[in-house]
Amino acid sequence: MKFFRTLMTLLFAGVISVSAMAQDHGTKEEAKSLANAALAHIKKVGNDQAFKDFTTDKANWSKKDLYVFAMDAKGLTLAHGANEKLVGKNMMELKDQNGKMFVREITDLAAAKGEGWVDYDWAHPVTKKIEGKSTYVKRIPGFDGSVSVGTYR
Repeated sequence: MKFFRTLMTLLFAGVISVSAMAQDHGTKEEAKSLANAALAHIKKVGNDQAFKDFTTDKANWSKKDLYVFAMDAKGLTLAHGANEKLVGKNMMELKDQNGKMFVREITDLAAAKGEGWVDYDWAHPVTKKIEGKSTYVKRIPGFDGSVSVGTYR
């Protein structure tokens, strides 16, 4: 009987943990909404201030496991809500674990279509595990770059 209670307690704790983790995952709709809000913020305060805000103002620009990042058309990171150390680094040649040059795909998509989704694998900022990610990309009008928000699948 004691074994059964222990097993049930562990099972219940696991269900609660999975439920909490699921609530911490942003959706594709939330990612797109945050990217659109980021673009509105750029229009309101200008590129430089917005890029600074996206990197440092976690309360407004990081929701659940979603965060805003911005790059110019050459792959230079201008803002990054999950890792400030990436700002100023050129990521154009970066590949995911499967060899996909996803930064190039992000910049190409922004230049060609103006907006859309790019799928790749990336380390989750909380779990640090490699997971599938879908990133919504939106070109910044009047600027040779884009703002993006990704959601883990």
